[in-house]
Amino acid sequence: MLEGLKTFATNFEDGIGYVAMIIAFILEIFGIIIITIGGFKAFYNYFKNGIKKLKHNIKIDLGNALALGLEFKMGAEILKTVVVREMNELIILGVIIVLRAILAFLIHWEIKNEKKESGEYYEEESLFNKLKKNKKEIQDESPKEEGN
Repeated sequence: MLEGLKTFATNFEDGIGYVAMIIAFILEIFGIIIITIGGFKAFYNYFKNGIKKLKHNIKIDLGNALALGLEFKMGAEILKTVVVREMNELIILGVIIVLRAILAFLIHWEIKNEKKESGEYYEEESLFNKLKKNKKEIQDESPKEEGN
């Protein structure tokens, strides 16, 4: 009985690892496709802007494509941690994930700054400010109690 459970657990673990690697591969492909299409689109818009004298911010489009592609690739790296067998592999995957996270952060920061400079940036109201504003509106609408 115990031997059967060990065999089942081993086969189950191998099956999950196999499925995780397939999904990670698919996510990697999605990331590559998104980055490639974003690059071609930015390249096309670059020449279209030059010919038609348009003012389209290519950096924002390319940055968004890079950021989204990196998110897919980072998801794939996280899934790969399921099949890691040795500490060295885990360290390498951890470093890759951290580097991709830093790149994603820098790309988002660059996009935000580019939007500010080009006037396309609209500061989102923070959740805290929205809640505070809603609380004040509710208080203003409620009837005032008279002190006896």
